[in-house]
Amino acid sequence: MNWIKKFMIGRYGPDQLSTALLVLYIIFSGIFHSTLLNILSMVLLIIIFYRMFSKDIGKRYEENNKFLKYWHPIKNKARKKMNRMKSRKDYRYYECLNCKQKLRVPRGKGKITVTCPKCKITMIKKT
Repeated sequence: MNWIKKFMIGRYGPDQLSTALLVLYIIFSGIFHSTLLNILSMVLLIIIFYRMFSKDIGKRYEENNKFLKYWHPIKNKARKKMNRMKSRKDYRYYECLNCKQKLRVPRGKGKITVTCPKCKITMIKKT
């Protein structure tokens, strides 16, 4: 194992983009069986190894940052949707009529007055 550490000194190694490419490789090679997708999956594998063993750390770092710039909004939106799905038994979600702010109110309270914290408009909603 010590020889692997010595070999990887000065090389970029794995990052989030490499992980995403590896997931794509697994999907293309494992689920779908087509000649074109097999070739595409092999190209992905070559790109993954090229990135991991590259000594141009600055360029790989920039590539990863560009990927993360697009990945984080998608990830955050999915996380918000998952949290909303998990809490749908306890909370009801409304959208402000004026500013489109998302409002969360507890379920089972009957008709309540909801005040938007952003624009201070009040609405009567059933929970």
